[in-house]
Amino acid sequence: MSRTLVIDGHPDPDSLVASLARHYAQAHGDARILALRDLEFDPVLRRGYHAEQPLEPDLQEALDAIFAASHIVVATPVWWASIPALLKGFFDRILLPKVAYRYRPNGFPEGLLKGRTGRLIVTSDSPRWFLTLAGDSTVTHVRNQTMRFCGIRPVRTSRFTDVRHAGGERRAAWLERIAADARADTASTPRPPQRQPAAAPARHSVERTGIRGMQAS
Repeated sequence: MSRTLVIDGHPDPDSLVASLARHYAQAHGDARILALRDLEFDPVLRRGYHAEQPLEPDLQEALDAIFAASHIVVATPVWWASIPALLKGFFDRILLPKVAYRYRPNGFPEGLLKGRTGRLIVTSDSPRWFLTLAGDSTVTHVRNQTMRFCGIRPVRTSRFTDVRHAGGERRAAWLERIAADARADTASTPRPPQRQPAAAPARHSVERTGIRGMQAS
């Protein structure tokens, strides 16, 4: 298994996000791309956390790849100050309580993906100043409230903004830049975790992690 997992959250294989993900993986040298558009799974968490929803084989394989990796990259566009439904559905289905995180007796969360580093690749048609003015919600959501919440630290960010006005020369420069980010990450990527967190079973199914009957919203 590769030390680095690059999660491509864009539905379009011809998108800038997909191209950035591919260039990152190629430059990194020890990376696997997980293109969510190629997976077969239901992105809707049908009953929330009130009932079991077994993982499809593609999701189980994706979760195994996450636990095997020591560096996790998420590539996404900014859509309506958020992320594509495909990526959000992936997070909902796979980052489950007692698998990706748990709550301590004192109520504080504990990320079960700790020991892994991360990078967030974000594209946006809006300029950087507008995203900052609007609260930078996508980066806050994915980097702070998803990746870091699950224990992935540090999480570095690569931003590519004002995409709709970017010509071929500028896009080529972006591909060189993401390749440079990948090479920098290669030097700092830790070894794969020696073992899985105690709370994560060998097969990370919903049923075996005790989600059935949880009173969650």
